[in-house]
Amino acid sequence: MTDEREPAISLEDHELEELDQFLRKHARESEADLLLDGVHGLLTVLAVGPDPALPDEWLPEILHAPFEDEDEGERVLSLLAKLNDSIASEIDAETYEPILGEVDLEAGGTALSAAGWCEGVSRAIDLRASAWESRLSQDSQLMEMLGPVMALSVDEGVLQSDAEFERLTEQEYDECLAQIPNVVAQVAQYWRVHPASDREKAGGGASSSEFRDPPRRRGGRWVH
Repeated sequence: MTDEREPAISLEDHELEELDQFLRKHARESEADLLLDGVHGLLTVLAVGPDPALPDEWLPEILHAPFEDEDEGERVLSLLAKLNDSIASEIDAETYEPILGEVDLEAGGTALSAAGWCEGVSRAIDLRASAWESRLSQDSQLMEMLGPVMALSVDEGVLQSDAEFERLTEQEYDECLAQIPNVVAQVAQYWRVHPASDREKAGGGASSSEFRDPPRRRGGRWVH
């Protein structure tokens, strides 16, 4: 049987690098601004979640000051739009991979970090807190699907939990990272099959920030 999926729209490495450098250059010292990995997590969950978000809603999570140069502004907005479009395209083509951070280890070498990506996920849930909190409180299936992402988020201090959890081992952490594409695909399918009701969208669900530690800044580089 012929696979008729359209080729995924993805950013070239030089485009990702360009966007990464812009975000780093304009990150505020006193704030936990999203870098490229965080932007990818944010846009991913908005793409697969209960209710689409317009750029007017998610751009303020990424950009915090007027552009100094009009041409640069147009270029950055174009790259962000392409990144946003690429996520749905990659999910449909089953080629989605998260953009993760890379941190230096005290013993030398580097390791992948989901901290930034998970921070973006948390902020995306905040933007649609009512629908997420309403559904998560009623459907254990959705919470189970999100298990690997929740485990990473708790491990990185992005989310708090009432229960005590031991830190993930390196193997467990890597296994959770490897499950992210499948989690994203499953959650996208879940909300397609079980769309949020108008009541869920309009309710007063709790923000995920109520379950978070203060965001921690992170170093490293993006890895795709």
